Amino acid sequence: MQIITFQVHGKTHWGALRDGRAIDLNAVNDARGVSMYQTSSVLDFLRQGQQAWEVARETLNWLGDHEIREGTFALADVKLLAPIPRPGKIMAIGLNYRDHARETGATIPTKPILFAKFSSAVIGPYDTIHTHPDQTQRVDFEAELGVVIGKPAYRVTRADALNHVFGYTVLNDVSARDIQKDAAYGKQWVRGKSLDTFCPMGPSVTTSDEVNDPQALTVRAILNGAVMQDGNTREMIFGVAELIEYLSHNITLEPGDVLATGTPPGVGDARKPPVYLKKGDLIEIEITGLGRLKNPVED
Repeated sequence: MQIITFQVHGKTHWGALRDGRAIDLNAVNDARGVSMYQTSSVLDFLRQGQQAWEVARETLNWLGDHEIREGTFALADVKLLAPIPRPGKIMAIGLNYRDHARETGATIPTKPILFAKFSSAVIGPYDTIHTHPDQTQRVDFEAELGVVIGKPAYRVTRADALNHVFGYTVLNDVSARDIQKDAAYGKQWVRGKSLDTFCPMGPSVTTSDEVNDPQALTVRAILNGAVMQDGNTREMIFGVAELIEYLSHNITLEPGDVLATGTPPGVGDARKPPVYLKKGDLIEIEITGLGRLKNPVED
């Protein structure tokens, strides 16, 4: 399944993508006489657990055999939002690709480096990134695989970790490098990563059963048509299962939490000369089988 949040005529719905249409699962369940779950958001849906997820799959399969337009919309008629507009937690990993660590001159970490992004930074897959020129002059892009937790995880083993994943999404860990790194700005990682609009996400959450191996996905960033980052998740220092094992041993991971797993080499701040996002740019992030973000940049 590809789970989405979308707007039609100013009203927000949640549901799934199917055959090029946005499906309001609540409305379709009403049409087929199923009232097992009526949820207000993707986050609520995730918290309902496995039984609700199976009903969603059954509903989408049922649609394949029935002609129904109630609750289904052409993608051209909807605005896709971030699939989880306000995650409970966004836990991000720094320097998780060897080549990226090297390009920044950093030591290869021996344990995952954790920081947070505030959920208020989340925007949709086609929304505008604002550069906040009164706050920062070094706004960078970071193409990342986002992992969406589906089942509570506390002290899970690496072997069991992926069973706690609901699905995967595309994420841009937009970063104000001066705020993040420079002493004059306080070296504030969380603030530098959490300015409004600094977390584009989407266009959907692709369920884990449709991703054969999260460590075999191509991750790319394309700026104004030029490929800037072109990596693969197999190059992660700490894979998805290892990250969940490590983090869950001291922080409970909850349904709807998002884990940003780090970025491959090619970020703008490490280039010579550096390349930063500016007004008029278009930054695109894509991951194999998960879709593409297309975010214009303005002041």
